Amino acid sequence: MVPARLLSGTDGPTEFHALRNVSFQVEKGETIGIIGRNGSGKSTLLQIICSTLTPSEGRVSVNGRVAALLELGAGFNPEFTGRENVFMNAALLGLSRQQIEERLDRIFAFADIGDFVDQPVKTYSSGMYVRLAFAVIAHVDADVLVIDEALAVGDAFFTQKCMRFLRSFMENGTVLFVSHDTNAVVNLCERVVWLDKGVVRAIGPAKDVCDSYLEAFYDEQHRTVGKQHSPAKPQPVVRTTVGSSVRDQRADIINASPLRNELELFQFRPDAKHFGLHGATIEDVSVNDEGGTPLRWVVGGEVVCVQIVAKALEPLQRAIVGFIVRDRLGQNLFGDNTFVTTLDNPFEVAAGESFTTRFVFRMPVLPVGDYSLTAAIADGSQGEHVVHQWLHDAVMFKSHSTSVSTGLIGIPMHEITLERSMVNINSEGVR
Repeated sequence: MVPARLLSGTDGPTEFHALRNVSFQVEKGETIGIIGRNGSGKSTLLQIICSTLTPSEGRVSVNGRVAALLELGAGFNPEFTGRENVFMNAALLGLSRQQIEERLDRIFAFADIGDFVDQPVKTYSSGMYVRLAFAVIAHVDADVLVIDEALAVGDAFFTQKCMRFLRSFMENGTVLFVSHDTNAVVNLCERVVWLDKGVVRAIGPAKDVCDSYLEAFYDEQHRTVGKQHSPAKPQPVVRTTVGSSVRDQRADIINASPLRNELELFQFRPDAKHFGLHGATIEDVSVNDEGGTPLRWVVGGEVVCVQIVAKALEPLQRAIVGFIVRDRLGQNLFGDNTFVTTLDNPFEVAAGESFTTRFVFRMPVLPVGDYSLTAAIADGSQGEHVVHQWLHDAVMFKSHSTSVSTGLIGIPMHEITLERSMVNINSEGVR
């Protein structure tokens, strides 16, 4: 229980309890999500677990070293340089000076903020704060990681890197993850604690609790807003063909001056993080329209061609090429590979031979934001194969869809029809 004293008119101070009767246990190696509206006590709970706040009642027992990424800039002295803050922060987390010096290059490489490591952190952007802070907690051999919504300010490249680290850490370590993004919570967490006005509303499987949380949120919105009714009027049938809708959306975006400067080509990143046996290499990845012209952005519904150019460095008996599109949190959204296409006629490639694979499809409707396309080449079957190159985030791109998507992706509809019937109202009722 954590009280906070607030002034209340002329009656003097009153006590407000940020948390009341909160009790749960996290097993070693478990990933727990914590969700709730603003003011529900999530950040207070994490600060108690990290021992930066002391509860007025009850106790917290933590076994192992805890590393936390709480509110932006927490644990950093704004007057110190990034380098000085790394030494101070890592020392607070239990590393000796020798251990810090041994890991310094890896920390700076992970943060990737260049010469800013020797500048005062008060000159940093919010993204640079997060880069350096996350780089430290990723290299202190923690047993428990506590992440409080901080990744929301990171760019797409760094967020992908953090999510890959988290998934690797989760194989053995314990994670407490706070986020308003229930998709990320469901993707990462096994169980979820739902806090509501300082009390535990529910604890259980991630999907079940997040579904209940969203249901309660929308129910509250409906109660607050209410429903406005007006007499029904005859309406004509309304039809929209997606092909023309996509063209109209793209034209609107081209003419929208705030967006014109940020529309960038899908650039191939040959130096992106990768792994594999290197019996083959990916030389180029592009995303083009039906005519072969590189796309500048997507709105959803376009016919696109993902083209992957590869070269075999050794003979491939059953080459498989594929791609995956991911959102900024690294969640797999959709993708495909050539295994089924070549099932009855294996695609053999001689050493030194280059080849091109094209995937043509209608782009799903993606919510506005950053996305990445991962490409890979393997040899074998769907179940048993060797990966020669898996290229993370080979292409980064943006979606500027003006459509509303209620999930991770939307379906590019061919036609939508709305029809309202005539309603007659008289003193005897409705006919």
